[in-house]
Amino acid sequence: MTGAFEVREYDARGRLGELAVPRRGLTVETPALLPVVNPHVQTVPPARLADFGAEILITNGYILHGSEDLREPALERGIHDLLGFDGAVMTDSGSFQLAEYGDIDVTTPEILRFQRDIGSDIGTPVDIPTPPDADLERARREWGTTRERLDRAAGVETGQMLVTAPVQGSTYPELRQRAGREAAETGLDVFPVGAVVPLLNEYRFADVVEVVVAAKRGLGEAVPVHLFGAGHPMMFALAVAMGCDLFDSAAYALYARDDRYLSVRGTEHLADLSVFPCSCPVCTEHTPADLRAGEEERRHRLLAEHNLHVSFGEIRRIRQALGRGNLLELVETRARAHPAMLDGYRRLLAEAEWLEGTDPVSKGAFFYLSAESASRPEVHRHHQRLTRLDPTGSVVLTDGEAAGDGDFEERWRVRPPFGPVPPALSDAYPLTAELPGQRDRQAIAAAAEGVQRLVEANPDVAFTLRHRDWSQSALAVVPERVTTEDTSR
Repeated sequence: MTGAFEVREYDARGRLGELAVPRRGLTVETPALLPVVNPHVQTVPPARLADFGAEILITNGYILHGSEDLREPALERGIHDLLGFDGAVMTDSGSFQLAEYGDIDVTTPEILRFQRDIGSDIGTPVDIPTPPDADLERARREWGTTRERLDRAAGVETGQMLVTAPVQGSTYPELRQRAGREAAETGLDVFPVGAVVPLLNEYRFADVVEVVVAAKRGLGEAVPVHLFGAGHPMMFALAVAMGCDLFDSAAYALYARDDRYLSVRGTEHLADLSVFPCSCPVCTEHTPADLRAGEEERRHRLLAEHNLHVSFGEIRRIRQALGRGNLLELVETRARAHPAMLDGYRRLLAEAEWLEGTDPVSKGAFFYLSAESASRPEVHRHHQRLTRLDPTGSVVLTDGEAAGDGDFEERWRVRPPFGPVPPALSDAYPLTAELPGQRDRQAIAAAAEGVQRLVEANPDVAFTLRHRDWSQSALAVVPERVTTEDTSR
């Protein structure tokens, strides 16, 4: 089955979209968060998850398949009735257990038929989640086995149930890209990027970006992408900017059972809190002391509810940012939560040319918030455009409000980080950017690269650059034939 996913809007590689779930007869708005529901331990009843904003959840089909208590009820009543959840339900296949324990007692056709029979809306075959840093030979061999299972999955009669095609490949970008391409060729429906949980747990966000970008390159833009195990709201915006549409999270419950309190900036232990820095219903109606004094089951439930409020609040914030075209500004803000997050954001910006491929050419406003803003795809796009512009005669490029005196045929401004701005484009996005008065080294360096591109594309034009105290390293990028004048002295 294909054609279940439709993209409405892009920002960087992030997208607002709709995933049609034909078996349930509904459409899931993306980006979407799937709370993980343990069939045996339900900190928050699944029937209540819609109250927080959940349109879809994920539970473990393999656990249900092997459960003496739940297998027959699931088959008789169906998974939606068993959980008391009216939205879409995705089921996992046991691949996590395979990674943890080395073996499971079910095949891909068997588990897919079971998922179909219990009424799952999105089923998962048994893939092999090769861990990070495995040797390349093992990663290739295990991807080969996964690919064979995906081919078998494509031949199983699943009715209207969507079927996933996990993309593996350990920490080898070339293998991840190949795996993405081959997964897409199966004609299956949803494409999870697997085996990233160890990277997330170790805060290796730059490595996560590398493997996801590689998988996305192979998958192309037509398919929905699920990031397995992306549980912490701190990194949701970064994952969306990479082009991930679905996330599953058990963190809301696991952290609660460990007395941990989520925020978009990290995690706090309940014992360390004197007040709740949040305005969700849990935090406005209770105090940390109240929760600490209460019984364990109540404390864990309330913490889990808070964690859900925070997680779904971040998803809504991301959707709003996508609609307004300022997703990367949200990512930039979230990147300040942890140095490893900043590493991940910088690694993503190294793919500016790839990000620019789907980034809208016009948005509301460009806010320069940090040195990383100088590497955004909008800056890359302007630099590319400079090579297509056609100045004539003599041109003065002025890093300031006015071009000053002199006999020049054309007068252009220079706006760090974009570089030269012809008068005709001065009111076009993103050249109307909101910039800080104190310019940083990266903004000036990016502007110098823009000057270089314009000058090299126009060898017959005489250029003069009037700058305000540019560093020697920035001026070294400017071609020697450009006359430079420091107007700050």
